[in-house]
Amino acid sequence: MEIALIGLGKMGYALALNMKDHGHRVVAYSRSPEKAAALADEGLEGTSSLEDLCASIKGRRLIWLMVPAGKAVDKMIAKLLPLLNERDIIVDGGNSHYGDSIRRFSELQKEKIDYVDAGISGGPSGARSGACIMVGAEENIYKYLEPLLNDLSTEGGCLRVGGAGAGHYVKMVHNGIEYGMMQAIAEGFELMDSGPYEINFHELSKLWNRGSVIRSWLIELTANIFAEDPKLKKIEGIVGSSGTGLWTVEEALLRKVPLPVITQALFTRYRSEQNNVFSARLAASLRREFGGHDVEKPEVKNDLSS
Repeated sequence: MEIALIGLGKMGYALALNMKDHGHRVVAYSRSPEKAAALADEGLEGTSSLEDLCASIKGRRLIWLMVPAGKAVDKMIAKLLPLLNERDIIVDGGNSHYGDSIRRFSELQKEKIDYVDAGISGGPSGARSGACIMVGAEENIYKYLEPLLNDLSTEGGCLRVGGAGAGHYVKMVHNGIEYGMMQAIAEGFELMDSGPYEINFHELSKLWNRGSVIRSWLIELTANIFAEDPKLKKIEGIVGSSGTGLWTVEEALLRKVPLPVITQALFTRYRSEQNNVFSARLAASLRREFGGHDVEKPEVKNDLSS
């Protein structure tokens, strides 16, 4: 399959390489001519022109977007529309709000352009070697894209979860659950850090991933973190929030569904912007490990006592 990919951040770049490794032709767009030209070193084709990008794909064109949620998606679609033909497909692989995805689907249907929302989990490593993909699309469009989606995901790691907006809706809830799970792990280790025993958290994390009820990728990442920084002194406890957790809580309020764990985890992230606590440092480290998110490093203070 031939894919025009827009958005060469951590996730987009990894997906492009994954597509290429599975024999798909990828033409990637970058506003920087130098960055576009450098893609040839990775076996990808690059262009700094949207016109050239769309013209380079033969037949029914597939445009895969990996751009930040919100206005950036709408602006890119507006630029693409004059360059597309009927039944071309736009896939939004970012973390867009599901309401925006429903709206975009409706608007693009009037232009006879097909729209798919794809929630992608697994971080850059998953995007590179096998992600979990939650898809909102019409059944016939999903069937058309299914071979590509199966290539990009782990075995059994791709599912059409419903129509327009469903992929981003499910990914939103997934991220809300992730907030709660990360917070529980972080709080447990904070309790042990203040407890009466000198516990090797690296070894304990590895142990818990050997058959315990809470074994998981997050616990595996926890072990990696403590191997590098046993007391989390190399990081500030500021835990970012990309918006999906907030959307999950807003949806719960709208539907009167109590989500006390996820809501408290969201509030704790907000608190982390004011306090450098141990649990926040671990949660921030986990986001860095699975998603490549930036972390705040502690400031180096000069010793002026001498």
